Amino acid sequence: MGFRPLHDRILVRRLEDEEKTAGGIIIPDTAQEKPSEGQIVAVGSGIRAEDGSVTPLDVKAGDQILFGKYGGTEVKIDGEDLLILRESDVLGIIEKKAKAKKAA
Repeated sequence: MGFRPLHDRILVRRLEDEEKTAGGIIIPDTAQEKPSEGQIVAVGSGIRAEDGSVTPLDVKAGDQILFGKYGGTEVKIDGEDLLILRESDVLGIIEKKAKAKKAA
């Protein structure tokens, strides 16, 4: 991909929600809300302070995140719909739980 976000911006791929409810009802595309969960594709270098130093971002490429419903700018890069957000629009990082192995 030929895109690199600048400063405190991040490039996010939305993760799609289920198209069915728990009861098995299929939700049409027009009634679905845009997901507010995504995976980071690329990150900028960080925030530049007045003294010229750069503070790196707390997120990294590959992190799964939650973000505000109306935050960011939608863009199409290489035919894929992506979202550009500022790091401050990120509500949190979703931690993946490690599955405990059972002792046999």
